[in-house]
Amino acid sequence: MAGGALLLRGARAEAQPASPPKPETPKRTSYTGAPPGMPHRDYQPVVVPNGSVLPWKLVDGVKVFHMVAEEVEHEFAPGLKALCWGYNGQVHGPTIEVVEGDRVRFYVTNRLPAPTTVHWHGILLPSGMDGVGGLNQKPIDPGETFRYEFTFRQSGMGMYHSHHDEMTQIAMGMVGLIVIHPRHPTGPKVDKDFALMLHEWRIDAGTRRPNPNEMTDFNMLTLNAKAFPATAPLVVRKGERVRIRLGNLGPMDHHPIHLHGYHFRVTETDAGRIPESAQWPETTVLVPVGSTRTVEFVADVPGDWAMHCHMTHHVMNQMGHAFPNVIGMKPGSLDAKVRKLLPGYMTMGQAGMGDMGEMGMPVPENSIPMSGGEGKHGYITMGGMFTVLKVREHTNGQEDPGWYENPPGTQATTATAAELQRDGIEAPKPS
Repeated sequence: MAGGALLLRGARAEAQPASPPKPETPKRTSYTGAPPGMPHRDYQPVVVPNGSVLPWKLVDGVKVFHMVAEEVEHEFAPGLKALCWGYNGQVHGPTIEVVEGDRVRFYVTNRLPAPTTVHWHGILLPSGMDGVGGLNQKPIDPGETFRYEFTFRQSGMGMYHSHHDEMTQIAMGMVGLIVIHPRHPTGPKVDKDFALMLHEWRIDAGTRRPNPNEMTDFNMLTLNAKAFPATAPLVVRKGERVRIRLGNLGPMDHHPIHLHGYHFRVTETDAGRIPESAQWPETTVLVPVGSTRTVEFVADVPGDWAMHCHMTHHVMNQMGHAFPNVIGMKPGSLDAKVRKLLPGYMTMGQAGMGDMGEMGMPVPENSIPMSGGEGKHGYITMGGMFTVLKVREHTNGQEDPGWYENPPGTQATTATAAELQRDGIEAPKPS
């Protein structure tokens, strides 16, 4: 009987072989089958200060984009231009804005002197569309046009960049942002949705091209490829809900972006929206290399509020790098002696660097001082990754409203002798 049972079990096994276990499929948002997403109907379009959004046309329900990789002369700030590599005549490339479920077709034309590709950073797509040269595709040779086609099956924030000789091509500026609006939004509706790309460069004073070999001492730090004072302000009306999207493709440094005057909530990472119960309040958000972060807040307090990277060397421009440390030096008659050999010489930096830009010292051709620009109350001694959130009772779109006029009693001023005496503070003695 036992033998018969074994034979029967074996016969059944031959007649009905066991199915192999199915591999686990990663959870992905499925395509909804809905029509292509349209601005204002399906989403609030993003604002890209100092930048633009990539145009598209609709062909049989597919959004068709054309990207051209090419050399671009780019102005980082008045007085500094460089020959960079970008897309569609700009650095960085235009922001791509789509809706979850959109079917897209990208044509990429290469007008560079070297092969390139486009990698869709953080995007869920077929392997053959991932854009890594040599691994997923043949590189796009100069003069060629390649086609990428896939469906956006997620929402949130992504980026794009060259993935061929990326050390060179990313450092030369070949990066851009991707904003994927959800098909079915959750959470409060925002009134202003800003998109900012963080980047760093090495452009030696007097030169005309970024140096892609730099690893540590970057001397131009930018928001949407502009350094302060060229960064456009973020203009909002009091009471509006604001979203700020931040992307960082390096090349090397993380950036803690700090906003004055507000507590915000971190609402998204590269992988999409964070559940409301897991969002956390911050005043500074760290944006690691290769990552995106999104923050939201209600702009309920008017004023001019600084927003900047809190690594102090990242709010400096070119001339704030690679010079001797002379803090505390007492030059005495040194300047007069040196002027006999170098007319116009002046020792700088012995009391810090704050006055170097304000004094208008000459710099090499096609170079800019280490910091700043004029503010309402004097010279702003910051450059690089610095901009201003301008919250007003009334605004005219994104047009710069000028400097904020603080109401009486809300402005820090020089203390009077009477105030010091009233509060028992000893007046400072003349130095």
